[in-house]
Amino acid sequence: MRYSILAIAALVASTTVHAQDADRSVKGGITVAGWKGRIDRRPMGQGKTINDSKFATEGKDLRLSVGPAAFYYNPANTASGDYTVKATFKEHKMTASHPHSYGIFIGGNDLESDTETLMYCIAYGNGTYSVKTFRGSAVQTLVNLEKTPALKQADATGASTNEVGWSVKGGKPSCVINGTTVKTFDKFDVVAGDKLKSLDGTYGIRVSHNVELTVSGFGMTK
Repeated sequence: MRYSILAIAALVASTTVHAQDADRSVKGGITVAGWKGRIDRRPMGQGKTINDSKFATEGKDLRLSVGPAAFYYNPANTASGDYTVKATFKEHKMTASHPHSYGIFIGGNDLESDTETLMYCIAYGNGTYSVKTFRGSAVQTLVNLEKTPALKQADATGASTNEVGWSVKGGKPSCVINGTTVKTFDKFDVVAGDKLKSLDGTYGIRVSHNVELTVSGFGMTK
């Protein structure tokens, strides 16, 4: 009986946490020239739009106050062949009782269609990372919340700063965190009918919902 009561209490507490962590709305939209954004299908179905977040410049950096989870990109930012894409993400404070994520996507194609393809590597303030591919509504998880010592975890204030990126060499993409390669994939593991169209394409920023970020050093090198 006592076990049942504790289980019910835990379930209620968990449900309450998630209810309190609904997608927020932040005024501002995208004000950085050339950039676009696309929110996830779930918040889109709930009536949210990309204008429920703020994506702006702050000096030479990008400043994000995110509502619904989204991808941000400039169509002019494309990469092919061998390349490295990276950025440094400063999460100002975890805005809920559980960590949210930020990172880089590559291989973006058909991003304004219903069959968009891309692959992202994202980091969390608790020291874990994930890798996923998107092909329309089909999401494939290649790495799921794996711990890595390469990540700097959030401090007592909930803040963390990490460099996240991709390095593609000889057709093999590697997720690189703070200069350390944490995972490398064979091309045929990620370029497939239910995953990427190609490793060539648009690159950009992936963010979970409800994060406060400063992004610096975003760019691509050959």
